[in-house]
Amino acid sequence: MTSQLVALCIDAHDPHRLARFWGGVLGWETAGDADDGITLLPADDTGFQIRFFPTREEKTGQNQIHFDLTSNLQDQQVTVARALELGARHLDIGQGPDARHVVLADPEGNEFCVIPAGNKFLAECGFIGALSCDGSQQVGYFWSAALDWPLVWDQDEETAIRSPHGGPKITWGGPPVAPKTGKNRLHFDLAPPLNGDQQAEVDRLVALGATRVGDGRPGGGRVEMLDPDGNEFCVLSPR
Repeated sequence: MTSQLVALCIDAHDPHRLARFWGGVLGWETAGDADDGITLLPADDTGFQIRFFPTREEKTGQNQIHFDLTSNLQDQQVTVARALELGARHLDIGQGPDARHVVLADPEGNEFCVIPAGNKFLAECGFIGALSCDGSQQVGYFWSAALDWPLVWDQDEETAIRSPHGGPKITWGGPPVAPKTGKNRLHFDLAPPLNGDQQAEVDRLVALGATRVGDGRPGGGRVEMLDPDGNEFCVLSPR
C-alpha cells in the first residue's frame, strides 16, 4: 500500500508563534509534538496536519510551496484583515496592481495567497484550496504516483493532483523552475499505513525517481529523501 501524506512540515525560528498564527488563520487547534515541534490538527477535510519545527537557518528566496486560501462571496477581505491582525504583512512579488488575489507573508516571511471568490479551479476545495508548488511536470507525475492521487490537471507542463477523499489540490507550475537556494522551509512527511513496511515504501519511492539522503535507514523513525526536483521530504515509520 502507498504512503499517506501525514503532514506539511514548516521550519520556523519560533514554532509556537507561527503555529498560533496559522491556527488563528485556519481555525485549527494546536497539539504538542513528540519531536519537539508543535502540530495543528485539521478541522476540515484537509487530510493532513501542519507541523512546525525549530530551525536557525535563514529564509532564502521564495518558498517552493505556498498556501492558496479560498474565499466565498466577500470573505477575501475578511481573511486578509484577520491574517494582518494576527501578524501577516502584504507582499509584492511582482503580481501587479490588477491582480485579484492578495499576496501576504506570515510572521516569518512565508508567502501565501488569498484567492478571490469565483475561482473555478479551486471551486471544489475547502479553505486551503491548494498547496501551490514551484516544480516540473515530472515532479507532478512523481507525487501522483507516490501518493496514488490522480492527476486533476495536466496541461502546458503544469500539473495538479488531489486526494480521492477531497481536501486541497497540490499544484506544480511547470517551467521555468526557480533554482533551489538552500533547504526548503516546507516539506512533506509521508508514512505507510500501520500494516505497511517503511523499507518497502522507501524502495518504491526510489524506483519512482526519489533519492535517499545521507545514511538514514528505515526503523529509525524517519528517512530523509529528495523528490526528482531535489525537494526534501521524509518517510516516517508506519502509522
